[in-house]
Amino acid sequence: MKEFVEGSHAVAEIVKLCKPAVISAYPITPQTHIVEDLAQMVADGELNSQFVNVESEHSAASVVLGAVATGVRAYTATSSQGLFYMAEVVFNIAGLRLPVIMTCANRAISAPINIWNDQQDSVSLRDSGWIQVYAENIQEAVDLHLIAYKLAEDKSIMLPVMVCMDGFILTHGIETVDIPGQKEVDAFLPPYKALYKLDPEKPITLGPLVDPDSYMETRYAVEQTQKKALSMIPGIAADFNKTFGRNYNGLIEEYHTKDAERVIVAMGSVCGTVKDVVDELRSKGKKVGLLKITTYRPFPCDAIYAALKNIPKVAVLDRALSLGSFSPLLTEIRAIFTSKKKKPQVISGFNIGLGGRDITTHSIKEVFRLLTNKELTSEYIDLKPELLKENYDISDSAGGLSERRKEPSCE
Repeated sequence: MKEFVEGSHAVAEIVKLCKPAVISAYPITPQTHIVEDLAQMVADGELNSQFVNVESEHSAASVVLGAVATGVRAYTATSSQGLFYMAEVVFNIAGLRLPVIMTCANRAISAPINIWNDQQDSVSLRDSGWIQVYAENIQEAVDLHLIAYKLAEDKSIMLPVMVCMDGFILTHGIETVDIPGQKEVDAFLPPYKALYKLDPEKPITLGPLVDPDSYMETRYAVEQTQKKALSMIPGIAADFNKTFGRNYNGLIEEYHTKDAERVIVAMGSVCGTVKDVVDELRSKGKKVGLLKITTYRPFPCDAIYAALKNIPKVAVLDRALSLGSFSPLLTEIRAIFTSKKKKPQVISGFNIGLGGRDITTHSIKEVFRLLTNKELTSEYIDLKPELLKENYDISDSAGGLSERRKEPSCE
């Protein structure tokens, strides 16, 4: 049924339909509306689930870890510093092969404190062993939760999935969303039957101390399973299409790339803005396109290679950083083409929209304008040079480092 709803409420509705037995989360902006709605659903008797109130995100992650370890479906959500507070447990959940589903309402990282959107939080945990998917709009965020449970709980996968949706833009945005019925969801997502669980009648050990003779194999196994997930995601997306009538490749989406001379690569809600600019420029005869990456972990190298190998110029948009090195998505896109004969002449990188700075159609047009024969790395879009003027003069005097306040500039 189509409803005009806030993104957070839409996610809460689809999580309710997935029937998690245990939900635990600690409120943090901009994730709060999701778990507020779920807590209300439990209190009102709409959802037969235990909502476990906790004192921190670390505890919330521990609760859902323990819940899934006992063989039930569980759900959590967080954002920004909250995700980092979970980090220790996040790695444990993946290492224990527990199919937890988490919504990450993407938000910038402190300091300075900033509650607005970028993707530094989830991208910083890209190596945790979780599968990561990124939603372009609210409908996609809803649908990806269903796909996530289906994938995570497959007995050949048994890995957690993080559904990433841009904070405020999607969590607080309002769109018309098709919320499926319970019968459709039940047909697509049967009850969870754990492959292994903590049971006093049949005791097993989860998470033991593993010495150097065995540890490497555990990490290898997770990596191999991530690769297997790459081949399974399109099939699950196809099943989703048969049931719900919405078609996702699941890994990537190509938008006017076949004859394009310049293509932008991006993840998340910015893809909607890029599509608008692509449509406008195409109406003026410009051969431009977009490659949207939906699945970031595992990274769909082969699909991206096939999509970009004949594109002359590629621009990669990063809404996250690797301070002191190259931006994360740019690094991985360039790595795909190492030693390849067919590859773009130029792969330029652009940092954009950090800390919630608006990415307008003008911002995207500026990226296309800068996408020339000169390759750029970590070029900042919409940077404000006037905010970078130093107010302190740091100089080496009398053999030591000293600082003195400069008089305000009259420039």
